[in-house]
Amino acid sequence: MAICRIGGTLRLIPIFVFLFVSSATGKLERRASSGFNFVDPLIGTANGGHVFAGATLPFGMAKAVADVNGDGEGGFASDGSDVTGFSHMHDSGTGGSPSLGNFPLFPQSGCPRDELDGCKFSKTDRAAAYINESVDAHPGYFAITLNSSVHAEMTVTNHTALYRFTFPSVPILPPSSGDSPAPYTNTSTPLSPLLILDLTDLPNSRISGSASVDPDTARMTGYGTFQPSFGIGSYTLYFCADFKGASIRDTGVWVNDRAGSQPKNITVVTDGINTGKETLPAGVYARFDAPEMNNQLRARVGVSFISSDQACSNGATEIPEFDFDGTKAAAENVWNEKLSIISLDATGVDDSFQTVLWSGVYRAMISPQDYTGENPLWQSEEPYYDSYYCIWDSFRSIHQLITLLDPLSQTRMVRSLIDIYVHEGKLPDCRMSLCKGYTQGGSNADIVLADSFLKNISEGVDWATAYEAVVSDAEDEPLNWAVGGRGGLTSWKSLNYIPTDDFDPYGVGPFTRSISRTVEYAYDDFCIAEMAQKLDNDADYEKYTARSNNWKNMFKADQVSDGFTGFLQPRYLNGTWGFQDPTFCSPLLNFTSCYLNPDGHETYEGSSWLYSFFVPGDMASLIVALGGPDEFVRRLNYLHESGLLYIGDEQAFLTVYQYHYAGRPGKSAERAHYYVPSDFNTTTAGIPGNDDSGAMGSFVALTMLGVFPNPGQNVYFITPPFFPSVSIKNGMTGKTTTIRNLNFDAAYQNIYIQSATLDGEVYKKNWINHEFFLNGGTLELTLGPNESAWGTGAADLPPSLSTQGSNSSMIRL
Repeated sequence: MAICRIGGTLRLIPIFVFLFVSSATGKLERRASSGFNFVDPLIGTANGGHVFAGATLPFGMAKAVADVNGDGEGGFASDGSDVTGFSHMHDSGTGGSPSLGNFPLFPQSGCPRDELDGCKFSKTDRAAAYINESVDAHPGYFAITLNSSVHAEMTVTNHTALYRFTFPSVPILPPSSGDSPAPYTNTSTPLSPLLILDLTDLPNSRISGSASVDPDTARMTGYGTFQPSFGIGSYTLYFCADFKGASIRDTGVWVNDRAGSQPKNITVVTDGINTGKETLPAGVYARFDAPEMNNQLRARVGVSFISSDQACSNGATEIPEFDFDGTKAAAENVWNEKLSIISLDATGVDDSFQTVLWSGVYRAMISPQDYTGENPLWQSEEPYYDSYYCIWDSFRSIHQLITLLDPLSQTRMVRSLIDIYVHEGKLPDCRMSLCKGYTQGGSNADIVLADSFLKNISEGVDWATAYEAVVSDAEDEPLNWAVGGRGGLTSWKSLNYIPTDDFDPYGVGPFTRSISRTVEYAYDDFCIAEMAQKLDNDADYEKYTARSNNWKNMFKADQVSDGFTGFLQPRYLNGTWGFQDPTFCSPLLNFTSCYLNPDGHETYEGSSWLYSFFVPGDMASLIVALGGPDEFVRRLNYLHESGLLYIGDEQAFLTVYQYHYAGRPGKSAERAHYYVPSDFNTTTAGIPGNDDSGAMGSFVALTMLGVFPNPGQNVYFITPPFFPSVSIKNGMTGKTTTIRNLNFDAAYQNIYIQSATLDGEVYKKNWINHEFFLNGGTLELTLGPNESAWGTGAADLPPSLSTQGSNSSMIRL
């Protein structure tokens, strides 16, 4: 991006990342970046991380990778399962059902005995093992070799995937039924590559679809209508596949396990029987003569939510010459540019820590996805982003990291959220493939908007409408609050909590999670109060500040668990208390019992032990309620050390840093160094849970940079970075911020701050605000092997509602 000053105001001048690639692009010099070469997209592709490992641009729509039939929610998984195809759109790090993975291509070198029906067509039949050591992934590129010796490479532009398939000179064919499971070479079969396109997606959710193939060009076009993976409704996606590198032999359609050269189009609809995994396999194919050069055939697949014509236009405009090396180089340049915002002095630090950091930053820039120009739902001049999957995960650290590193993209995302409200009536809490996703707790887009508002994300943002949107969440219950807004608002306003077994005839949604919804609604209202204060709306500030204290009405002061007293508990309409074991839904007791279903419980994906720490707006009051600073620290230690906490759920992130509020910032540093690298490391299982669109990546990146945020506030907790120094260049002001460790040791013995200076002046607070990153400057931290008095005084603690009066230090820049 570029920056100019207009009338005293700094303006972002966007340099968009839309790539239009010609053969000359391959000569672009790859920009050096200390981060690019450390990124490992395969981290989190095993053990349920569900990370997307393939080729993508930052926040890009096209995402190409090999899809497997194992734990493949993100397409590829490092679990040894078989490859079923190569598809062009994905989400990253999701839990539950797989998402997208539409219209996969699958290459075969030839058909046994050169008979078309000898080839494999359905997912089950065509699935092929891959050679483990062949997997190669870095930003903008993915490659893999199948056991058929077909080598597949892929790269992308914004709306187009480009594949380069290299075939063996002599086809290595899969065995026929009853043969040895190993593939074999069949010298009687000529090299005659077959490319099939399947009208399917990863979760087998197709409702209907249609595909055609042009006999003269082999161009494949069509559409499919599918169901979202975690929401309601349906979406229609279009494709356009073109090929280059070999002459066409024949084309046609296939269904089940048979193919034919007539007709040239096929349409499938729901028949009520072939559903789910049994959805009827169908698609189109093109068979080619032996490739003209290097046994290589290229496939370009444009995608669009508008039409097949637009999908074709996307492909032809973005990659007109099928230039694989040039497209790859351009994608790499974009990633180098994005990652160059951060610079490190990593002297003496093991390279594995750089890999963890840079890979985390990279994963946090995969989603949300920029679908601007691809939204068929309404006409608007505003940007449109999708795959907010889900904001319950991303509000805690993803958007804060994007705000630090790429404020232009965060600005566009904020504008997109507001535009969704304008056209659909509510801010989303989750959204994917143009569909409304399920709300897991509060209306947490309120927190994202407040966070951006307080950090001066402003270019082109209609903050008046944004405030209208968050007030709508707080005041107006929608008919279906399972996919937006909040439920139980009548009780919320009259009883000041969400009752267990609430009576709510005004809308529908799962009548569960009364504890977690109460504390999340309370914090949502705290964030609205912050916005109201900055907008000089005193009446709203007072109203939402009062509601932010509603957590106290579910806090049972005499509830005991494991020797500690005071926990959130169920409470009914009549004010009487229920009981949920505070350890329930922790790793120690029925860990998987609190999901989003009608028979769920009163907390969501976590225990009352965990949710009893969630009062981000008034930690001072919570510390008093839990027995004072020393008892609070003892209790927080127990949470982290007893097995009660699972760092793989995003609610756990803030607890790593809540020691700051008790005047023990050194304990936060201890916890950070425990979880990194024990739970965050360089293995394929190197994250503790689903990456959730980069949530785990953003947590580890901010932790290693030493500035973890309190989301929805102008607060960053200071801990020593994991490197001698880190610098971040601000995309709004062009200023550079540096955090430098003095007495740094790479063995991480000196992890405790002894003293600090900010631009040469003594700095005692254990937190800092966003002005530091807007204006630039240098924060120097002198480290030692033991905790010190730094950051421990009452005036040094992060602000809390009850101790800061107007709370102005929290919200003014």
